[in-house]
Amino acid sequence: MTEKIRCAWCEKDDLYRNYHDNEWGKPVYDDAKLFEFLILETFQAGVSWHMVLKKRENFRKAFLNFDYKTIALFGDYEVQELMKDSGIIRNKLKIKATISNAKAFIEVQKEFGSFSKYIWNFVDGKPIDNKPKTLQDIPASTPLSQKISNDLKKRGFKFIGPTVAYAHMQATGMVNDHVEDCWIRKKNI
Repeated sequence: MTEKIRCAWCEKDDLYRNYHDNEWGKPVYDDAKLFEFLILETFQAGVSWHMVLKKRENFRKAFLNFDYKTIALFGDYEVQELMKDSGIIRNKLKIKATISNAKAFIEVQKEFGSFSKYIWNFVDGKPIDNKPKTLQDIPASTPLSQKISNDLKKRGFKFIGPTVAYAHMQATGMVNDHVEDCWIRKKNI
């Protein structure tokens, strides 16, 4: 049995490999899943994605399965309770941003019919394939992620700079950044 060649960033452990093999870069059109990734990406700002993945189930529990309609109703009490939860990243600004982002997410849905229609419109509804040869060919942000970040901020989203926006694009398959030798890229050729 031959071992799968993956993007080198995911070879830290099975958690990372599983995420890479089953989620990263696969197009996501479901609003609930898009919101989950948006929240996880905002909490990742300044920390490692690996840490966020390790705490993902705790985030899911703390944020009621990423139910944005309920999160939008959170107030000071819920913020204080979340600050006591050692299973998540306890950053008050990011917790408050999650509430603001839930409200903004709902407003985008009202305007566009779904968040998916809104966000995928930036790439004309289909993934951009960057065809990177190595990890060094993958940018941290792009002019398009800057444009998306600016538009999200204009709509009231917080903690979504161009790097977070690009990470969201990668996670939800808006861009395909699997490197040339990765088994997933080869499978999809």
